Amino acid sequence: MDAEDARRRIAEFPRWEYRFEFDDGLSTPVDDRQRVNRQQQRHAYFFKRLLELIGGSLHGQRVLDLGCGAGYWSLAAIEAGARFVLGVDVAADFIEQANLVFELKGVEPERYRFDRADVLEHSFDGDFDIVLCLGLIDQLDRPAELFALLAASGAETLVIDTEVSRARESLFEVSRRYNTRNLVGDGLVLIPSRQAVSDLAGRHDFRTVALEPNVTDYTGMSDYRRRRRCAFICSRSLDLRQLPAERPVRTPWWLRDPRALTSV
Repeated sequence: MDAEDARRRIAEFPRWEYRFEFDDGLSTPVDDRQRVNRQQQRHAYFFKRLLELIGGSLHGQRVLDLGCGAGYWSLAAIEAGARFVLGVDVAADFIEQANLVFELKGVEPERYRFDRADVLEHSFDGDFDIVLCLGLIDQLDRPAELFALLAASGAETLVIDTEVSRARESLFEVSRRYNTRNLVGDGLVLIPSRQAVSDLAGRHDFRTVALEPNVTDYTGMSDYRRRRRCAFICSRSLDLRQLPAERPVRTPWWLRDPRALTSV
């Protein structure tokens, strides 16, 4: 595909959530610093730590990316050496974008597939080594079913990033998403506490670490600063003690960091 065709196909989409850069100076039209910085910070927060945990690369790994969006983390897995990535999302435009991104990046077709589906209703071919579950749990009302699916994937390692309740107990907060364009169901969702994530993972023999944030720039990251979002790494076999675990905090977030009241 030549540069003009690539530019035209990128422009056919009214909105891109992620910034992707290609050859010939092409990129997707995302200039919002909040969104660009958010992905860079999240990469350092949980994806880099995943790589460090498993030896520095995903060489030979089969990766399942649930709620894959336009393929940002699927591409990160491929660029880290994954042998194969399957991305699943309910939104047709995201699946189209992901396929275009991988085509423009020149990724070999046998190394990836993107399926449009409700992740809880989809059947998956073969076993996977790693599951990325990023921004998905807090968009569903059936977390127990989701964790059963994660366990059935055969994966030894899970990476989870989700909105969380600040409650110390193992519970779920009922919430409603009013923008249901990319949701399955009526928008009613269950937001887990940190302990609930650990307990559901533990039901399926995963040990869990809630990761200590290492954010250097909170632009676009206020939900992490306020402890309303957290990333977890879960594993059945790996020693997670080397991971930096989030420290319990007793002081309310608005007293601990007043800047969070006005930060973007």
